[in-house]
Amino acid sequence: MTYNIRYDSAHDGVNIWKNRKEGLTDLLQKYQPDIIGTQEGQSHQLEFMNNQLDSYRMIGDDRDNNGKSEFSAIFYNANTLVLVNTETFWLSETPTVPSLGWDASYKRICTYGEFKTKESNERFLVFNTHLDHVGEQARMQSALLINKKLDELNPKKLPVILMGDFNCESHSEPIKAISSVLHDGITLSKTNLIGPIGTFSGFDLNAPLNKRIDYIFVDKFIVESYLHINSKLPNGHWPSDHLPVLVHLTLE
Repeated sequence: MTYNIRYDSAHDGVNIWKNRKEGLTDLLQKYQPDIIGTQEGQSHQLEFMNNQLDSYRMIGDDRDNNGKSEFSAIFYNANTLVLVNTETFWLSETPTVPSLGWDASYKRICTYGEFKTKESNERFLVFNTHLDHVGEQARMQSALLINKKLDELNPKKLPVILMGDFNCESHSEPIKAISSVLHDGITLSKTNLIGPIGTFSGFDLNAPLNKRIDYIFVDKFIVESYLHINSKLPNGHWPSDHLPVLVHLTLE
């Protein structure tokens, strides 16, 4: 699952974090994905989630590397998966140090983890990212950097999952670049997309859900199903301004 959980903003009115957090974690507990990649989560939000999700562990650094900014965190189910290795890199010309890349409005990061299954010891890699919402050059160069890292960090050519909020639609050049090395999971799914085509609501209850900017890409996985979950809270509002994207995968 990939899920932009929306940062804790005092300007969100009825959609402030304290009104959403329990419903959001209830949704995660309902579906219990083995992997959850979050975007925009701040430390107190992720700490709340970690406390609610008993069997999960979290990896990742925040984009300012001081614990006070947004993470592109990965939660994994420790009952089914073992963490082998992890790293966070910056989407910039200097990816090993906290840095602003190209024309981006904020520092942007990608967190990856190598995992093995407890059941069969099969290994795979997971990458989780959040591309800039303003800088077109930054989105393009970030996609190319991620492609490079997909190769560098996977010398054994293990199965790969790349997920996140890419802040661009499927016809855009960054998505085309990613799709040149990985498969958009929606195109491989054995079933039709479940849910609306779009993943961004902006908390608007009446907006058409036709803007798809959150994705799960894969290599060497079978995609059994692909879902955009459009469940609302008991009060009728959204748990976040994005929909979570959930895939059911099996290793090839």
